[in-house]
Amino acid sequence: MSSKQDQGVYVVPDITIKELLAAIPPHCFHRSALKSSMYMFWNMFVVYIFYTVATYADAYVDPQSLSLPHPALYPFARFSVWALYGFWAGLFATGLWVVGHEAGHQSFSDSKAINNTVGWIIHSALGVPYHSWRITHAKHHASTGHMTQDQVFVPSTRSELGVKPLDPKREDLHGANVSEEVKKELWEALGDSPIGATLGFMSYLIAGWPLYLLINASGQQRYPKGTNHFKPSAVMFSPHHYAQIVVSDVGICLWLAAVAASVHHFGLATVFRVYGVPYLWVNHWLVLITFLQHTDPLLPHYRAPEFTFPRGALSTLDRNLLGDLGSVMGWIGAHATLGISETHIAHHVSSKIPHYNAWEASAALRKVLPTGLRLDGKPGGWAEMYRVFRECKFVEDEGDVVFYKNAQGLAKMRPVFNDITASDSGIEVDK
Repeated sequence: MSSKQDQGVYVVPDITIKELLAAIPPHCFHRSALKSSMYMFWNMFVVYIFYTVATYADAYVDPQSLSLPHPALYPFARFSVWALYGFWAGLFATGLWVVGHEAGHQSFSDSKAINNTVGWIIHSALGVPYHSWRITHAKHHASTGHMTQDQVFVPSTRSELGVKPLDPKREDLHGANVSEEVKKELWEALGDSPIGATLGFMSYLIAGWPLYLLINASGQQRYPKGTNHFKPSAVMFSPHHYAQIVVSDVGICLWLAAVAASVHHFGLATVFRVYGVPYLWVNHWLVLITFLQHTDPLLPHYRAPEFTFPRGALSTLDRNLLGDLGSVMGWIGAHATLGISETHIAHHVSSKIPHYNAWEASAALRKVLPTGLRLDGKPGGWAEMYRVFRECKFVEDEGDVVFYKNAQGLAKMRPVFNDITASDSGIEVDK
């Protein structure tokens, strides 16, 4: 007996990069160092305000001040103050990370020197090897959704997970018709409990970013063991990148030295609550945002015969960060993180569009994209992370356009092709 699942149809797009770029008003491509700096300093100011408020509140609830009716509540009150500070400071510091990210795309200003200086300073201060990540991120943009060329969030295949090969007699390639026997076999190999899934995605949010930099976790599967973003001779870098990787490593060494000096001067507890907790939140938001932009049962992944740059650029999602917590929280999330989650498709169509113009560019693109490609307005929070983490287990080793299957081998989408192949011009190339 077989189990069928209703599937959506994904019409593999044939739209060209020329058509996509033509839909965007020309002024959206204008970059202003002054305007970009205003957003950067605003986020810095907001983080400083949160620190000032937390410091004042910490002093206010001190039992020596007799401000609390029950001094025994002091530890709880103090923890609450600094926990709130860490959350909000981390959210707005993620916006600073986005500024460094835009500098890496040369969209902070028209000057390459300004872009790289700002990007190196901001990213180094957040523990990011600026040029190293800039280079691999450019490759990600050039090959988004490509099974062997994309750099991050590359799906595991059935064979890589060590489960039995596809049996066409008991299941179809696109995951619409799967026998009960196969569903049971796959679930026993890949299934997880709600608690297990929760712990899995939480650990991913906490450690995913540093592990990607250090050991290529969730990165391109064909890279050799030991691949990382700190080794100038790593496989993802070219010989002419050597000096840039060294400069990136110098930034990380200075960052570590600054953290160590701060711990020596102020103490570990102070450094952890003032810098460490917001830093962990930044890493958390970075993984949550980027994972949900590129991982969903609705999104295709391509192998070489069917990949083009426009298809890759459109295999992403615009999501409303914190929107599932209400419209106010959704607005705050977008404001704090400079719309990086809400305007991601436009960012992949042209990464040189600055974030303050990406909203208008996104609206213009939605007018020309077919309905099935207007994947905007999806929620982007922890509940969505849990859902996607459970539904996206593997893709097949066969097929040139593949979609994620769940732990029972079922997929939500299947590809349908047009006759014309899209142009592959416009690929972003690092220099």
